[in-house]
Amino acid sequence: MKNSRLNHLKDEELAALYVETQRNLYFEEIYERYANKVYRKCYSFVYNQAKAEDFTHDIFLKLIVKIGTFKETSKFSTWLYSITYNYCMDQIRVNKKNMEVALEGNHDIIDDNEDDDLMNMHEHQLGKSLEKIPSDEKALILMKYQDDFSIKEIADTLNITESAVKMRLLRSKEKLRKIYLENLVIFALIVLKLVFFWKK
Repeated sequence: MKNSRLNHLKDEELAALYVETQRNLYFEEIYERYANKVYRKCYSFVYNQAKAEDFTHDIFLKLIVKIGTFKETSKFSTWLYSITYNYCMDQIRVNKKNMEVALEGNHDIIDDNEDDDLMNMHEHQLGKSLEKIPSDEKALILMKYQDDFSIKEIADTLNITESAVKMRLLRSKEKLRKIYLENLVIFALIVLKLVFFWKK
C-alpha cells in the first residue's frame, strides 16, 4: 500500500533517501510506483504472466543492488526502464541462445517526421505486429516511442553508438511497418471472403 506521506517526494528523492538510510519504506514506495509498469514491460517480451512476474521480481532485486549507482543524469524512470529492457533482452537471448546479427549497410539518419506513420498505426494491429519482431528490435521501438528515450539514452542503455541506434531504429521501423501492412492485407482478405460467403 502506498505511503501517502511520501507522495510528494520525487522518484529521485526516494532513491537518494533509500541509499542514505536503507529504510524499506522508501524502496517500498518506489516498488508501488513502478511494479505494474515494469511487469507490463516484461509481459510485452514474454507474453506469459508467470514469467513476467518472475522477471519483475528479479529486476527489483537487481534494483536493490544497483540503486546506489543511480547518478541522476537521467530521470529515475528512464534508468529503471533501462535496467528492465536490458534484463528482458538478456533473458530472451539466453533462453533462445540467439546472438545478435551484426547490422550491415549504411542508412540515412532518422528524421523524426518519418515517425508519424508509425504513430498512426492502429494500436491493436501495432501490438500484434510487435509480437512478431525480435526482442532487441522491440525494445528499441518501445524505448523510443513508448518511453520517450532520447537516442543518447538508448545508446547508453544498449552500450552502442548513437549512429548504431539510429540505424537499428530505421531497420526495426521498416520491419514493423512491413509486418503491420501484411497483417492488414490478411485481415482485408478474410473480411472479403466472409462478405462473399454471406452473399451466397
